[in-house]
Amino acid sequence: MHGPPLVGLLLTALCAAVGGLCLLRMRAVAAEERRGAAGDALMGLGMAAMALPAGLPGPAAWTAGAFAAVFGAAFLRALLPLRAAGHHLHHAIGALAMVYMAVAMAAADHGGHAAAGLPAVTAGLLAYFVLYVLHGGLRPVAAGAAGPPRTGGAGPGADGGGGWAVRPELAGACRVCMAAGMVAMLLAL
Repeated sequence: MHGPPLVGLLLTALCAAVGGLCLLRMRAVAAEERRGAAGDALMGLGMAAMALPAGLPGPAAWTAGAFAAVFGAAFLRALLPLRAAGHHLHHAIGALAMVYMAVAMAAADHGGHAAAGLPAVTAGLLAYFVLYVLHGGLRPVAAGAAGPPRTGGAGPGADGGGGWAVRPELAGACRVCMAAGMVAMLLAL
């Protein structure tokens, strides 16, 4: 990632923690929620790898193609169930943003330009993710007013051994954290 190394390291730590949490959540939630948790985990861990500051051991120049391929496939996978759940649209937009950033950063590395990407596309993605963070930040407040959290589930650990992982606000919190990370990555682009 271009930008200050400290920002890259903090963003890497945040995204890796969120990705790991989503992996744990994936094991604990019911089967119908597992796909969303897997998409969140992929996004978080991919963002952690992409956010590593330049100069540290991490993604080499050839990884831009790998990022583009993996997140291009994630985009296509997110398009399939769009009718069933709205958060898959968010996964599709996030995957496209990752492909865009991988290609833009690779072009900047090869072209030697300080800024990467198309300003209009970057601004559009920034607007989407900023609005997502603002809207998503208000949802937990509304969910808390709606009543007590769900405590059961059909997945392993739903019997109290992982009850925290099946709480509905956890998925929203993970997505808001990753959207905030995406804003930071787009600004550093």
